[in-house]
Amino acid sequence: MNNVFRWASLVGVLMAFICGLWLPQMAEARSSQSHELNYFQTSKVKIAGASALRIEIGMTGEEPKYTVKDSLLRKQVVITLPETRRGKVKEQVKLNSDLAKHVKIMEVEGSTQVIIDCVNTPVDGNYRVTTAPAERRLNKPARIIVELFENGAAMDAVPGIKGKTIVIDPGHGGSDTGAIGPTGIKEKDVCLAVSKKVESLLASSGARVIMTRSRDVDVYAPNATDKQELQARCNVGNRDPRAALFVSIHCNAFSNPAANGMETYYCAGSQKGYEAANFINEELAKAGGLFNRGVKTANYYVLRHTSMPATLLELGFVTNYREEKLLRSDAYQTKLANAIVRGIARYFKG
Repeated sequence: MNNVFRWASLVGVLMAFICGLWLPQMAEARSSQSHELNYFQTSKVKIAGASALRIEIGMTGEEPKYTVKDSLLRKQVVITLPETRRGKVKEQVKLNSDLAKHVKIMEVEGSTQVIIDCVNTPVDGNYRVTTAPAERRLNKPARIIVELFENGAAMDAVPGIKGKTIVIDPGHGGSDTGAIGPTGIKEKDVCLAVSKKVESLLASSGARVIMTRSRDVDVYAPNATDKQELQARCNVGNRDPRAALFVSIHCNAFSNPAANGMETYYCAGSQKGYEAANFINEELAKAGGLFNRGVKTANYYVLRHTSMPATLLELGFVTNYREEKLLRSDAYQTKLANAIVRGIARYFKG
């Protein structure tokens, strides 16, 4: 019986020794595979007037690191994601698009390669690759985004923006329509349309853009209190220490339909906030052609509770018949978006 116990003890020591050797290696192997693909979506989109195919590939963990190269001979864009597994995403996906034929996803020596077979030769200007953080309200994980542009129509980069992280806050949304114009145009819809154009222009210039909302939803929850909703918007920006500017986009309203013009706001005492409001104000005045009501201080919640400089824009009076007509126009919205981006670029260069 004593021999049995001695053998059992020896076996136990041996197993512990083996576990001591293998478990750290197994843990290291698991940690080296820090991402697993779990999301794939394609969509046809308009980006600042240009038609594009957007390919979104999501994964576990935070925003991925990646390298990208293109093959002119094979008409391919090749993206390498280190320490990533293919997961549940299909190895090959056929695309119903005039811009790309299909996507191949395969594991190569601890990394995953995403190979996009394009119709046109990939060159600077007809595609771009960016990343986006997880958007839990939209059930989207952190992801890499590839956009292929029709006829090489990617927008010209605006200098001074590359590498900056900018928060764009489309006012209202979801259960909160904001102001409503005389023909029924809703402030929340104008804010979102202009904000998405701003997002595209910033991204094409190399900025990292954080949107407080990307569709018609409440940021906190339907019918939340004003404080809950506004704090949720601030939280979106405050969570990322890289965020360098917060721009909240609104339309004005007044009981007298004759009220007109655009204006920008900042928090009193914030020099950086003033600079952003002033530069954007000047560009909006030049592009929009509306009466300039000036650069003003205000006690708005999003100006006081963001950890980065902030400005709030009133693009025009949606309650003014003439201005409502302009604000619902896609061409005018594009004008405003370009002006906002030029103002942001001046802020960072200044």
